[in-house]
Amino acid sequence: MSELVEVLPQHRFDEARLATYLDRVLPGAGGPLRVQQFHGGQSNPTFLIERAGECCVLRKQPPGPLLPKAHQIDREFRIMTALAVTDVPVPGMLHLCADSTIIGTPFYLMEHVAGRISAEPQMPDLTPSERRLVWRDLVGTLARLHALDWQGLGLRDFGRPDGYAARQVKRWSAQYSAARTQEIPAMDRLGAWLADHTPREERAAIAHGDYRIGNVINDPAAPRIVAVLDWELSTIGHPVADLAYCLMPFRLPFGGAAAPGLAGLDLAANGIPSETELLAHYAHCAGLARIGDWSYFLALSIFRLASIVQGVHARSLQGYASSANARSMGARVPLLAEAGLAVIAEAR
Repeated sequence: MSELVEVLPQHRFDEARLATYLDRVLPGAGGPLRVQQFHGGQSNPTFLIERAGECCVLRKQPPGPLLPKAHQIDREFRIMTALAVTDVPVPGMLHLCADSTIIGTPFYLMEHVAGRISAEPQMPDLTPSERRLVWRDLVGTLARLHALDWQGLGLRDFGRPDGYAARQVKRWSAQYSAARTQEIPAMDRLGAWLADHTPREERAAIAHGDYRIGNVINDPAAPRIVAVLDWELSTIGHPVADLAYCLMPFRLPFGGAAAPGLAGLDLAANGIPSETELLAHYAHCAGLARIGDWSYFLALSIFRLASIVQGVHARSLQGYASSANARSMGARVPLLAEAGLAVIAEAR
């Protein structure tokens, strides 16, 4: 499970006020409250709440100024509530609070799911055989998500089914510009190429938006996924964008400074399926003959990650970041941009 630490100074809130509020909105016994923070999250601060021997998880907007359309925890709450009746595993939703006066920003509460979270795509805490099963389950679970009837789940207005790629380029270009702290020519070139080469094929599904190894909980006793987390960026979008983001580590260097990657690692020795095998597994699960525009969505995924990392770096300079290592993020952005340009060059 993610490491628990004392609440970081920039994320402290009135715990007594929260305890009073929980006594009012959640059933069960009250009593003293213990709050710990999950270490490592770069976006919405997340906390383990313990009271009277029971646990739940609180996830809130961060303090300080926010970028447009960022940190929309109400969307997280809505999508996970909708998915509760499907075969895509999510924590149970308990309560959404839009009142910023309780702990400073809106928040929601969800069930605590016990298990293991691997922050790195190599999953060093697992055996080779376990890694293989988890990677295949990761891709299979994504295929099940993309197969859901999103309109039937009440998500007709959760996002626009058309023009997803163009909107993503526009959104993340704007996010990057709003968080820019220095000139990075590679980011400008990558964004321009993506804007000029938008795919023509339109497909629509529930898109998680940040689907990766670090955002799932594995069963503590078996190599299978028991919960998918962090739905902040979810929308109705192109399913290949989700798949590309999930498999992006195969295009980033293992041990590199940009982001956790797998390129250069002996995949077979570590029990990790290849990108080609996982693409075939997804296509089989999704009933597809082919996966189109793969290189485009890979480059878009890297561009988006670079934009997110730039936003984390900018927030660290303002003193609001959720993780202690956020200030070092700025150096990763040009490395990621170059990786995106390499994907484009290879496709050519």
